[in-house]
Amino acid sequence: MSAPDFVHLHVHSEYSLLDGANRIDDLVKACVTDGQPAIALTDHGNMFGAIELYKSARGKSIKPLLGCEVYIARRSRLEPHNRTDNGYHHLTLLARDQQGYQNLLKLCSEAYIHGLHTRPRIDKAFLAQHAAGISCLSGCLAGEINQLFLRGDEKRAEEVCTEFRDLFGPEHFWLELQRNGIDIQDKANEAIWRLHQRTGVPVVATNDIHYLRHEDCAAQDVLLCINTGAKRADEKRFRFDTDSLYFRTREEMGTIFRDLPQALKATMDVAAQVDLSIEMGKYHVPVFQPDTGETPDELFDRLCDEGLRRLYPEAMHAKARERLEYEKKVIRQMGFVSYFLIVWDLIRWARDNGVPVGPGRGSAAGAIVAYVLGITKVEPLKYDLLFERFLNSARISMPDIDIDFCKEGREKVLAYTRRRYGDEHVAQIVTFGTMASRTVVRDVGRVLDVPLKDIDRIAKKIQAGPNAPSLAEALEKDPELIAIKNESQQFAEVFEFSTKLEGMARHISTHAAGVVIADRPIMDYVPLARHDTDVVTQWPAPQLEELGLLKMDYLGLRTLTILERALGYIRAAGKEAPDLDHLPDDPRTYQMLTAGDTLAVFQLESEGMRKLLARIKPDRFEDLIAVLALYRPGPLESGMDTLFTRRKHGEEQVTYPHASVEPLLRDTYGCIVYQEQVMLISSVLGGFSLNEADNLRKAMGKKKPEIMEKFAAQFVAGAVKNGCGEADARELWDNIVKFGGYGFNKSHSTAYALITYQTAYLKANHRVEFLAANLACEMETSDKVKALVDDARRARVAVMAPDLRTSNWHFEPEGGSIRYGLGAIKGTGERAIEALVAARSRLGARKASPTLMELARECDPTEMARGSWEALIKAGAFDFTGHIRGAV
Repeated sequence: MSAPDFVHLHVHSEYSLLDGANRIDDLVKACVTDGQPAIALTDHGNMFGAIELYKSARGKSIKPLLGCEVYIARRSRLEPHNRTDNGYHHLTLLARDQQGYQNLLKLCSEAYIHGLHTRPRIDKAFLAQHAAGISCLSGCLAGEINQLFLRGDEKRAEEVCTEFRDLFGPEHFWLELQRNGIDIQDKANEAIWRLHQRTGVPVVATNDIHYLRHEDCAAQDVLLCINTGAKRADEKRFRFDTDSLYFRTREEMGTIFRDLPQALKATMDVAAQVDLSIEMGKYHVPVFQPDTGETPDELFDRLCDEGLRRLYPEAMHAKARERLEYEKKVIRQMGFVSYFLIVWDLIRWARDNGVPVGPGRGSAAGAIVAYVLGITKVEPLKYDLLFERFLNSARISMPDIDIDFCKEGREKVLAYTRRRYGDEHVAQIVTFGTMASRTVVRDVGRVLDVPLKDIDRIAKKIQAGPNAPSLAEALEKDPELIAIKNESQQFAEVFEFSTKLEGMARHISTHAAGVVIADRPIMDYVPLARHDTDVVTQWPAPQLEELGLLKMDYLGLRTLTILERALGYIRAAGKEAPDLDHLPDDPRTYQMLTAGDTLAVFQLESEGMRKLLARIKPDRFEDLIAVLALYRPGPLESGMDTLFTRRKHGEEQVTYPHASVEPLLRDTYGCIVYQEQVMLISSVLGGFSLNEADNLRKAMGKKKPEIMEKFAAQFVAGAVKNGCGEADARELWDNIVKFGGYGFNKSHSTAYALITYQTAYLKANHRVEFLAANLACEMETSDKVKALVDDARRARVAVMAPDLRTSNWHFEPEGGSIRYGLGAIKGTGERAIEALVAARSRLGARKASPTLMELARECDPTEMARGSWEALIKAGAFDFTGHIRGAV
């Protein structure tokens, strides 16, 4: 007898966090292997995995059935959860068509935004408003109908069944039957069958999948223990009373439902009703609405023209204009005028409202449009930066302009974004914390009650970091880990379960920088969740970009706050603050860098970087750009840093593979350091268009031999045509492949080198103010404070003890020294110090030097408590009184 047709309609993946132990790709592969033509995803209360399933399933010709096992509040989603009269039930929902998909997005969003109490919940009233296009299954044992049966209330169960049938329609509501070996499930099934016979509502077979194979049951049980904080040996803990919630094959389902073939056929009926296609790649960028009454195109043209005339001398207008018009044409053709205006507006608002903005980051610094709009501060023509590295018209993709704001101002810019485009059009982006190798070993070890010292010993043997091998890989190659695994059965179990669970999603968090802005309410495109106080998308950044949504990174960069504070200190001292955007090449600055005096200098603090600086001895800005590009594993391992250094100092002759590329490699002494150099060489000598050259750059990163062979033939043919010998052309190609593969994005390196030079210049020329600003911004990190204080003292800059007569919350310059900030004293708080400084100010208006007792009487004791006084006394803030601290 052949296996019956069947598909799984009730399935949990790893996105049923710390409950489901399935990876989505594995589920889809299981469908292919077993000949199941479709699969549903019904994670608990969310759609985190929906796009992942959609892409994986469609890629293997499996129909994806997007759904959710929602939590239904018994009374109201808007009221807190309580077991007495506002608990929750489970209900299985599947999007049948586009309308149902839209409704499911709204249901899952509402559950988090307004219904998040213990679980993300909706209620029947909200469900009734968004039921169109949705197919409904009655749910597992935690479903309302099953719960009523188990309480003996068959009358009410039938009423609820009728409610759901009327709500979704008789063709779109099914009663779930699960045969999983649980005793109470068997009782519920009997009642479900009687209900089916009375009402005619069809039954459907499901298996509530939580793990892939039967043998994965134990690993999923460990996962539940991680979730609940229980030990596996605890007999009273929460557990599933079955080992059958795995991906059963068609044959297995046919066997356990051989008496009810209609329940198996119903799964095919449910799947057949689904006709849903998600549009990928169509952009949903808001149309920027100028406040001036101009059209977006008119504003874009005017701003570009004004910026060109402001930033370029007349002698360069023609060259800059040619590049600008080319970029504008591409931007218009690709439909990104509004995108650039959105970014321009955010940066303009930030600067106008006192939020420092960085000079640029990433490939956007290569666009002259970004420069003339004030989005970046790096002049692309001067540094041979390429627009095509940023935006390639031959490869349609959304531009990516990431913005550095001062850390303290990021939230202000985010709030402005919401005001400008509307709360419903703006959200932050989710990220998933995963069970990394060390973390999962510690989690599993705790569950298995392994002594902490043993878990520490195992965890310390495991490599960590982005390039570290997986546990499975490590266990194949690392003899020490293999030996530990074989020490005991308990250790073997730790590795067995950790290997199965490693990399699975553990929790959600808010992306440190990502923000999405849409032309319509975001939940029209993406379900939303709540993490702490943040509203976040349920799908991560790469999936949002695939859906055509505008994703931007608002990065909080403390260095910008430090620079702004240092300039303020310089002005407060009556000195002229330097213009950081137009600093001179300063020998003192380069001498300081060569000497390795780089603490608090952006990007240059590490010991390895100091050693590289000592060898290279930078004496111009271009050297700093190169240093940032060279200090990475690839160039260091290839010896590029040594070649660059020897050639810079005349220890090795500078050679060029062909005269035509000398202008492209002159600044790096004939070395290929940047991706842009690869692109320019392939264009100037190989005859590539710059779009083709950018495609080459991308191909080099992927290292696909068949693609690289095609590019090699094209390059050699073009170089020969341009007067290069074939042997020389092949040698140059080999060098491009060897060193170009390590090449760094020069646009990013140039923009960040500007911040590097700004911090270095201030340290070399305004050390007191610069170090005081760093101390003020690092007060909460005691190790950093100590390092900065030591650095100041090495430079003979005194850091004076706190003094209640002159100290404020932050560290501040005082003469040629730095006064310790009261906010760095442990045991105080900002409210207390503000109250104290205000009291000092009030008394100072009446008396030049108020006494300790006068200050104490002036302060409100509810704001300045005894503990704060004692902390200040112990730190020496009252030493000026002449009394010993104990007496004070």
